Amino acid sequence: MKAMTLKAPGGLDKLVMATIPDASAPKAGEITVRLHASSLNYHDYAVASGWKKCADNRILLSDGAGEVAAVGEGVDEFAVGDNVLSMFFPEWLNGDATPHSLSKMPGDTIDGYAREFVTLPAVYFTKTPPGLSHAEAATLCCAGLTAWRGLVVAGQVKPGDFVLVQGSGGVSVFALQFAKAAGATVVATSSSDEKLERLMGLGADYLINYKQEPEWGQKAKELTDGRGVDHVIEIGGAGTLPQSITALRMGGHIAMIGVLAGLSGDVPTGKLFSNLTRVTGIMVGSRKDQLDMNRAVAANGIKPVIDSTFPLESMADALRRQEAQKHFGKICLEI
Repeated sequence: MKAMTLKAPGGLDKLVMATIPDASAPKAGEITVRLHASSLNYHDYAVASGWKKCADNRILLSDGAGEVAAVGEGVDEFAVGDNVLSMFFPEWLNGDATPHSLSKMPGDTIDGYAREFVTLPAVYFTKTPPGLSHAEAATLCCAGLTAWRGLVVAGQVKPGDFVLVQGSGGVSVFALQFAKAAGATVVATSSSDEKLERLMGLGADYLINYKQEPEWGQKAKELTDGRGVDHVIEIGGAGTLPQSITALRMGGHIAMIGVLAGLSGDVPTGKLFSNLTRVTGIMVGSRKDQLDMNRAVAANGIKPVIDSTFPLESMADALRRQEAQKHFGKICLEI
């Protein structure tokens, strides 16, 4: 079968469509999945570009969605024909993360889903929420679950809360959708008025163009009558964290997710502790989190937002679109 692999040390010119052995028949506790779609995450770009090192000839992509083709002995959660999506951390089943539960990452420390079939333990997958295409399901594995854990699991969002989301990438769009489903008010930031209009179409209540409002943290606070927002989905990292702290109410929560605006920098620690700020590092989520998210997606009729779709053999073009940061929502791949 065909698979998209990466020649070490990486780089978009090192992507190779390879022929690999067919997937093995499932053993006890395993299933075979015919993969139909994946979606791109910043993590995939970091691996493919060579910034995050991986083994030579690694099969890429952390997200996978498809149809169960065969079921091994003792598997009763899935049946042939079920639609399923993969786990970003397949060893993290429940509870708090541990070094062991975070040790396996498809498309990074183990082979990923840029291939036609895969045979793996059944617990590496969950059922797809009804009504979603394979591409839509694939967007949930990393971006959807990251937003869910940051806002719902760690943040405990509730009706009436104010949530600030940064930009229009996959995690931010999912956070907006989950926040609105929870009855929260959403403040959305972007440098593009066009993207802000699209975010408003998804339910954003207040819009801030951060190029026009460099002190957007203070602007967000003013929108809450000076109280401050309850949650910030922090995508930028060190470069945006000071403004996020300014936007936050006393005792509010920052879900620290991304590093798009820098890996390190000056952090106003005095503001952090004097404002009783709670900052949680978010690394996707557990299988239980994913099962809970899937039920919420189904119950609220949430439809993932797909920016564009590329065939697997055009992965380099898809990654270049991601690199340009012009996308709105998720970039997907058809397998």
